[in-house]
Amino acid sequence: MASKASEAIRTIIREIGDNPDREGLLETPSRIIRSWSELYSGYGQDVASLFKTFSDVSGYSQIVICKNIEIYSMCEHHMLPFFGKAHVAYLPDKRVIGISKLARLVDVYARRLQIQERICEQVTDAIMEYLQPQGAACIIEAMHLCMRMRGCSKQESVMVTSSMKGIFLKDGKVREELIQLIK
Repeated sequence: MASKASEAIRTIIREIGDNPDREGLLETPSRIIRSWSELYSGYGQDVASLFKTFSDVSGYSQIVICKNIEIYSMCEHHMLPFFGKAHVAYLPDKRVIGISKLARLVDVYARRLQIQERICEQVTDAIMEYLQPQGAACIIEAMHLCMRMRGCSKQESVMVTSSMKGIFLKDGKVREELIQLIK
């Protein structure tokens, strides 16, 4: 597999007009292949394994939010990076989850070829399925290099997407509280 990928990368280098046999590019195919194991590590992770939940013995009934989670992903249309921050929230029902798991959940889905909208949906779908809270929300603000360094070249553009499930979708007051907490 690595030799096929390596040869494909060498072909791409030739196609863009460079020489894959020149000194600076000799190890580039193997570097790219190694970087892919990190950039696309989300494919090999089991989402369910993140959801070690705990009984909410205290009766906590307020919004739980992890703000400003760094997000790095690769656009599936151009294979260029997009990056920014995600805000993930849920309103517990009977169970809670360790807060670091929310950040890890974002990474599982971001570390794939993606679109930003899908990451939001995948995060909230997983929280609703495995944690079964009253509601889940994911808001992502990201800068896309496919918008900044090619195409329309809009340097200050930021894309904002959201997915709201359960009470965050149904109850305007709860949704407004979430937005205020994120600000």
